[in-house]
Amino acid sequence: MKTPKYWQSNSFLSRILMPLGWLYGKITQLRLQLKKSPRANIPVICVGNITAGGTGKTPVSISIAKMLETAMYHPFFVTRGYGGKLQNVMVNNKKHSAHDVGDEPLLLSAQAPVIVNADRYKGAKMAEEQGADVVIMDDGFQNPSLHKDLSFLVFDGHYGIGNGKIIPAGPLRETFADGVKRADALIILGKDKHNLAERTDLPVFYGHTEPLHTALKYGDVLAFAGIGHPQKFYHTLSTCGFNVVETVDFPDHHFYSVAEVESLLQKAQTLNADVYTTAKDMVKIPNVYHDRINVLEIGIVWDDPEKLQEFIEQKISKE
Repeated sequence: MKTPKYWQSNSFLSRILMPLGWLYGKITQLRLQLKKSPRANIPVICVGNITAGGTGKTPVSISIAKMLETAMYHPFFVTRGYGGKLQNVMVNNKKHSAHDVGDEPLLLSAQAPVIVNADRYKGAKMAEEQGADVVIMDDGFQNPSLHKDLSFLVFDGHYGIGNGKIIPAGPLRETFADGVKRADALIILGKDKHNLAERTDLPVFYGHTEPLHTALKYGDVLAFAGIGHPQKFYHTLSTCGFNVVETVDFPDHHFYSVAEVESLLQKAQTLNADVYTTAKDMVKIPNVYHDRINVLEIGIVWDDPEKLQEFIEQKISKE
């Protein structure tokens, strides 16, 4: 789905949907309270959020995995594999496609082994059997199937929590207050324009996204994306020096048809523009088109990476 524009304002539509949001939030809290989360034998780090749509959880998860590997840990990712048809499998990016395991598991597998299982406890058990000594959950903050030893809430500093209302009235999966009660720290990507850090006593770690490659081909660009907040991607292209002449939005986790890709390439040819998309989108595009489409890959740059790494190691070494 595309993130509705009314999620950013206190509109009439958001107000009339508030009772449904209240019910959604109550059901979420009840489900979390009634389900006892089993513990894995190894530490579990959850990189989650309380908002629907993209906040940067996947690049954050990849960055944390790199930190752990530097510290001589052997991390595994455990994820539900949204959009994939396979469950209880270890991702093989030479064998599996996004149709098999979902788009995000394929991206994560470039950094560390990935187990796909909607039952995170079973996924953690498989990870341990395969040699993991720490699990990173990409998403799953509201999933009670596995105890978390360390939970991060990731926020986009520009977007914040939108209009502050719960789905479907707004972008929240639960209230900010309920979320921070179960979290250990906040991660804010970009400038904290909504002063989220001032609303909690939890530790807050700051960072921002930057392109991973410096040798980029600048010029006119047709950009497309199927992510929660595609405007973030287009803005990044512009700040990198590209002239974004056309943008095309698709729903989050969208799988691209041949007809859609052909249409995009035809439009770009008419505009005499290069085509750019995200790494998450590229894994869902037929391989035959990969040499005609460019990817802007991004990574996280932390304000104080040593402080974050020390915090993580202290938390998981207690378990």
